[in-house]
Amino acid sequence: METVSDARLHGGAPWGFTVQGGLEHNEPLIISKVEEGGKVDSLGQPLQVGDEIIIINDVELTGYRQEAIALVKGSYKTLQLTVRRYCVCVCVCVLCVNNAL
Repeated sequence: METVSDARLHGGAPWGFTVQGGLEHNEPLIISKVEEGGKVDSLGQPLQVGDEIIIINDVELTGYRQEAIALVKGSYKTLQLTVRRYCVCVCVCVLCVNNAL
C-alpha cells in the first residue's frame, strides 16, 4: 500500500533532510536522513526516512539525484515536496492449542 503526501517548507535552507539513490544508481530517490528539529521534522505530518521524492516545486522528477539537488538548491524561501510513502502491513498469526500459548 502507498500514500502520496505534500509538504511545503518555508524560510530557506537548510531544509533538514538528505537524499540518496536516483536512476544513476538504479534506485528510487529517497529521503535518507531527517535532521531532528529541522524544517522537515517540524511539519505537522513530518517526512520520513524512506519516503520517495517524486515532485519538487511542481516539477515531476525524472528520478536523477542531481536533478533533485538542483531543484532543492534553487528553492530560496519555499520548497514544495511531493513524496510517496510505502506502508508495510504486518500480519501476525497466533495458533492457540487448548487455550494455552
